[in-house]
Amino acid sequence: MARGELAGADARAYWAGVRIWLAGGDPYHPSGPFLPYVYAPWLLPVFLPWALLPWNVAWFAWRGMNVILLLLSIDWAYRRRPLRTAMIVAILAVPITVTLDTGNVTLFLAMAVWAAQFTGPRLGGALWALAASMKWFPALLFIFLPPRARLWGLAAGALAIAFSLLTWPQTLAQIETAVNFPRPLRIDYVLLLWGTVPWFWRHPRPLGDLERRGLREMGAAIGDAVAGVRGRWRGEDAARAARHSMAARARAFFGLG
Repeated sequence: MARGELAGADARAYWAGVRIWLAGGDPYHPSGPFLPYVYAPWLLPVFLPWALLPWNVAWFAWRGMNVILLLLSIDWAYRRRPLRTAMIVAILAVPITVTLDTGNVTLFLAMAVWAAQFTGPRLGGALWALAASMKWFPALLFIFLPPRARLWGLAAGALAIAFSLLTWPQTLAQIETAVNFPRPLRIDYVLLLWGTVPWFWRHPRPLGDLERRGLREMGAAIGDAVAGVRGRWRGEDAARAARHSMAARARAFFGLG
């Protein structure tokens, strides 16, 4: 709040990017006191309803929604694990402050992964794919999705790739801008880990459950694939058994069996 008009540089880049796009300009090479828009071109309409507001109103709404979502999620976590929640919020204090200062979309992406724990599989997968389309780090949180949401997340991710291919010239401009734009150390990315809190809070033995429900299934599927290749050298029966085991584990990972 003390930085006044200097705050919200990232949010203003989204706001100005949409307006420049609507005016027929290039949001990746803006003219004026704006940072360039650095996300996929097909994501511009996502910001459209908010960007139609005057900047002072838009910035107030953006920061206010960040604060409300953060407080609601802290309340949910604190009611279930008070000490652990307090410790994590203290650890994330600096990334939270940076995000509220710059207006980066980081907290919204963390809350998208958070919400994927409670919505249906289709919406949960779509929220994860949307977050992963804006920044690469949420893609690593795929393992924390509910099983069926993983399947829909892959489908939504494929759709996002298709959108990027359909807007390929603008996508190339986005990649060039994102790679060449000078950035400070992005400590606010740590805030994305907040999106995993519901998963850990809902599992009494999170590491054991993660190994049992996710990583072990993935590792076993890879092992079965290797066994299938080896089985071809040993005989058709061994290869068939390996393929059956791999398919069963893959279905379990994606909540299909």
